[in-house]
Amino acid sequence: MIKETIDCDILIIGAGLTGLTIAYQLRNAGFSVKVAEARSRIGGRIETIKTEAGEKVEMGATWLGRKHTYLTRLLAELNIATFEQIIGDTAIYEAISTSPHYLARIPPNPEPSLRISGGTEVLIQRLSSHISSEDIFLDAKVDSIKRDNNKTVTDCIHTIFKSKIVISTLPPNLLVTSINFENQLPQDLISIARNTHTWMGESIKIALTYPTPFWRQEHLSGTIMSNVGPVPEMYDHSNVEDNKYALMGFLNGGYFQLTKEERLAIIMKQLKKYFGEFAETFTSYEEKIWRTETDTFTSYESNVLPHQNNGHDLYQESYLKDSLMMAGTETSTYYPGYMEGAVYSGLLTSQKVIKRLSV
Repeated sequence: MIKETIDCDILIIGAGLTGLTIAYQLRNAGFSVKVAEARSRIGGRIETIKTEAGEKVEMGATWLGRKHTYLTRLLAELNIATFEQIIGDTAIYEAISTSPHYLARIPPNPEPSLRISGGTEVLIQRLSSHISSEDIFLDAKVDSIKRDNNKTVTDCIHTIFKSKIVISTLPPNLLVTSINFENQLPQDLISIARNTHTWMGESIKIALTYPTPFWRQEHLSGTIMSNVGPVPEMYDHSNVEDNKYALMGFLNGGYFQLTKEERLAIIMKQLKKYFGEFAETFTSYEEKIWRTETDTFTSYESNVLPHQNNGHDLYQESYLKDSLMMAGTETSTYYPGYMEGAVYSGLLTSQKVIKRLSV
């Protein structure tokens, strides 16, 4: 098969939040930018699912805070509104398996969590609207990257990109295990990358939609905190208009090997303990097993702790004769493992590229 060869100033690997932030910034600065995305969709670890009845539920990144200044500035620049996550005054709390759950009072939060109006996907859609669709290549999984004749050659399944700079926004562990660099990366970088935590990697996000927000009744709550599980936390996930109702949270990551039906059954057992027959009135059940997303997660070399090696000094360096840069929330020195870290990394990397190519 003869592959198409495309020349550009910058190739960005990954059309998630960091990749699209970089593309948005560099396009505005006048550079020729292409984005290679392995998935058949953009967004990366931002994925807003729309049910048949029209409810939107977040299967990926969801919350931000006012302290996340780089993200909030970007939202303001793109004219995207936010609204406050409903927490309520009380939460259903289950401390230990030998004691019953109870309704615990929640102290006022001076820094409430926020959600993006219309779903987190709005941020992805707004960023991508500033980038030509012809410059975003979907189903473009990268096989290899090498430095050849003063160009960085990136080989994808149907396309070869030749660029001055390649920016990877992949989780570091995925980058060094899924792409062939012909032994051109230093061993210390590979070792750190193989032991860097992947944000969302072990998470199972779950959501149940309901015709009414029954959990707002007296002596109930849509906020659940359980040390017993299998659902450790859950929240009211109704939309900003408050006419579509859902509960959304996390399932213990150890249940990824069960079937969807088995996972739903154990979730229902827990929710019925709190809500009785109301729990079974759901209209849809959605889930996302991030561990099985091969374009996000791959197994570590050894046990890795949350945020381990995120923001490591080696991720701030350039490789392949200064033609390969690493970006993304795992590489960020500021709020790594959050959307704020993803945006900060994107903005910082964009500034570095502009400075380098403007010399």
